[in-house]
Amino acid sequence: MKTNRQSTSGKTYLVPKEFFLPFILLTSLFFAWGLANNMTDTLLAAFRKIMSMTDFQTSWIQIAFYFSYFCLALPAAILIKKTTYKVGIVAGLLMFIIGALLFYPCSQTMVYGHFLISLYILAGGLSILETTSNPYIILMGPEETATRRLNLAQSFNPIGSVTGVILSKFFILSGLASYSAAERAQMDVEELTAIQSVELNAVMGPYVGVALILIVILLLIVFTKMPKGSDGSSALNLAPTLKRLYANKNYFFGVIAQFFYVGAQIAVWSFTIRYAMHELAINEEAASTYYMLSLMLFIGARFIFTGLMKYFSPGKLLLFAAVMASVCCGLTIFTHGYAGVVSLMMVSFFMSLMFPTIYGLTVTGLGDDTKIAGSGHIMAILGGAVISALQGLVSDKTGIINHSYIVPLLCFLIVVLFSIYIERKRPVV
Repeated sequence: MKTNRQSTSGKTYLVPKEFFLPFILLTSLFFAWGLANNMTDTLLAAFRKIMSMTDFQTSWIQIAFYFSYFCLALPAAILIKKTTYKVGIVAGLLMFIIGALLFYPCSQTMVYGHFLISLYILAGGLSILETTSNPYIILMGPEETATRRLNLAQSFNPIGSVTGVILSKFFILSGLASYSAAERAQMDVEELTAIQSVELNAVMGPYVGVALILIVILLLIVFTKMPKGSDGSSALNLAPTLKRLYANKNYFFGVIAQFFYVGAQIAVWSFTIRYAMHELAINEEAASTYYMLSLMLFIGARFIFTGLMKYFSPGKLLLFAAVMASVCCGLTIFTHGYAGVVSLMMVSFFMSLMFPTIYGLTVTGLGDDTKIAGSGHIMAILGGAVISALQGLVSDKTGIINHSYIVPLLCFLIVVLFSIYIERKRPVV
């Protein structure tokens, strides 16, 4: 697949005309996994209430989810290296659908571990989809617009995220009974089980509904002619590829930065509802409104930063965003009430460009190594499990959710260091 597409006037296309329909279909997948990711974030608040759990216990939701990302990313890269991007997309969607449909039997068994297994399968599908779609977007046009093109596609990811939060707010969180953990502890087994059954059915509904929609998307992709999308030879040569990537300092530092960025993002979002509840003395459903507003800021900022990349280098924008996210995270720790909640929401604004920009700055131009290199960034999503669990532990130990935001603050400082490094390496023009 050629990637250097220009108009007859010499103007470089962001997305060449012949790839326009495949680009739209791929963009729908960015929406889909954004929806799934952020529905999952709200499950921490839901299960904390349903099963009277601690913050660390609920963080197992993120551990199961993002550990699956880590486990499936490299196999996904090998799959698409040996076959095609379309095969990877279909495989990912199938796992996504199966994991979501399994929420129905889980709601019947009412066992927390069963939900974690379903989430692991679902997230495995998302891992395959992200491993496939990100480098596909990179290759779907000229290298000089690759980072902008990926930012554009990723702009629809938070739209899915907001949709996921809306579904959670009106179908999951609104279905939770108002009983506190202390009140639930006083109930007899039959009464508590009846309440939990209704609540878990509320959890199940949106996931099964999403699965049915995904079946339609899967059929559309299966019966649509997609470009094969080759970044070079189909020969695997895994060991030499990994050795080259390890020796590539830009790439290696970028994957480390991605680990800490994703960890910060998931930690910030996983406990936004808890933070708003604590600072504003409101319930889960009301607090989810502030989470939804955070995601709307994330969406708006993604489009703003994508536009600014026409005038500023991606590295400079990344540095600015990382510094500002660090500042806002600090304010989240040391301020209270609405000031703290607004500061936390603004963290989302500055996080918006980080994942695709780190990805684009380190994967663009790697040729035959692109698919395996992309899997490294998806494996780095494991940071979402590690960092959110660490933040949950800090919250439980200190007893104050505000103090736990020191964890994502430190992560953003790693991104600051990477931004400085990448800007110093950028050739002067």
